[in-house]
Amino acid sequence: MFSRKNTAERTAAQAWDYLSSAMTTAAESTKDAGKHTADLASAKAAVASSKAAKLADEASRRSSKLATQAGKRGSKFADRASKRSSKLADRAGKKSGKLADKATTKLNAASDEAWARANLAANALAGRKPGLPWGLIVGATLVGVALGWAAASTARAALERQAENEELELAETAIVVTPTYDN
Repeated sequence: MFSRKNTAERTAAQAWDYLSSAMTTAAESTKDAGKHTADLASAKAAVASSKAAKLADEASRRSSKLATQAGKRGSKFADRASKRSSKLADRAGKKSGKLADKATTKLNAASDEAWARANLAANALAGRKPGLPWGLIVGATLVGVALGWAAASTARAALERQAENEELELAETAIVVTPTYDN
């Protein structure tokens, strides 16, 4: 009914369509994840900075009240309050930066994996074979050479010991005959 050539062409076309859609999906999901990460990080940073700003405002209001009420002591309290508010703002900035870094790390790992798989699929469709694991081959060869050397050394030593034992045994059991001349 269908010739093999048509089936092969149809299979290749389906595989190419699947690969194209997979690469497009990977790119879109990476882009969406990046946008989501950026939105999430900016939202967290905005919340943290608004909290820090509220705390700073509250601290400055309290410090101004204390400053008007206590004179010299009020200025000291105002300084302390401003220092604390700046520390809180720094903490909020650091936490939002850490959250953004974690999200970026997870995004990079996922996108790298997606691109690696898409490239392997594209290479397979193009007819390229994956490379040989030369490191594994060389390592296995070196282990084989080491085991062969150890076996040969052990066998040679065993043969030498056996030859020495046979020589000693022969020397112990040998009968020495000395010729005598009768005249």
